[in-house]
Amino acid sequence: MAVFFDTHAHLDFPEFAADLPQVVQRAHDAGIEHIISIGTDLESSQRAVAVAERFSGVYAAVGWHPGHAEEAPDDFRAPLRELARHPKVVAIGECGLDYFRLPSKNGGATADDERLKAKQLQVLNQQIEVAAELGLNLVIHTRESFADTLAALTPHADRVRSVFHCFVGTPTEMRQVLALGSLVSFTGIATFKNATSVRESLAATPGGSFMLETDCPFLAPVPHRGRRCEPAYIHELATFVAELRGCSTTELSETTNAAARAFFPRLG
Repeated sequence: MAVFFDTHAHLDFPEFAADLPQVVQRAHDAGIEHIISIGTDLESSQRAVAVAERFSGVYAAVGWHPGHAEEAPDDFRAPLRELARHPKVVAIGECGLDYFRLPSKNGGATADDERLKAKQLQVLNQQIEVAAELGLNLVIHTRESFADTLAALTPHADRVRSVFHCFVGTPTEMRQVLALGSLVSFTGIATFKNATSVRESLAATPGGSFMLETDCPFLAPVPHRGRRCEPAYIHELATFVAELRGCSTTELSETTNAAARAFFPRLG
């Protein structure tokens, strides 16, 4: 059986509180060798590290999600740096920019939009700094903000790489990411009937330049769509991706796992 990694999961979320050991065991039984549990603020990052300490095949990323940027202190670099020094922390993130819920979309002023954008950028820049200092890479979230996210990362591309997680961009945008020396990562969205553009990008991405993830508990692939997602479902995603790309699951395993090991050098 080909083995795979789930490079982006949220095992600290309440959806897994009742049966986390069983979730991890099902992943193991499905050939999922490593899972990276991703933090979304300092408390979530602490929980992700605690989960990684419990299970041998689980690792953590620590960071502050742009959706929670307004709650971030002015300077959280010191506690983030402390968390990131844990031996099972493999990246900084989930971080980035997200313009999906700007205040002006809900009756707010454009000035409020600019303040939120500035705060998100401040939060992102602190994480770029910590990542570069510690020799870690970034797990990037971007929604309705691709150009600004790319612009924020470009000056630092010689010091830190990024993976654009849950990638739903065009093939042109994928190539812009790869031109920075960074990667893209695909979720179960690729299996959705209406995700034509995602499949186009997935088919066009060179082998070794992308990874697979669940983003669980969200985005369960077909045939599990609508249910709680979990790391074991990488198996279904990988089967779909291999067929789409015209390769074997063994070949897909080799290329995606090699990409993950190169990007997350602390993986065991």
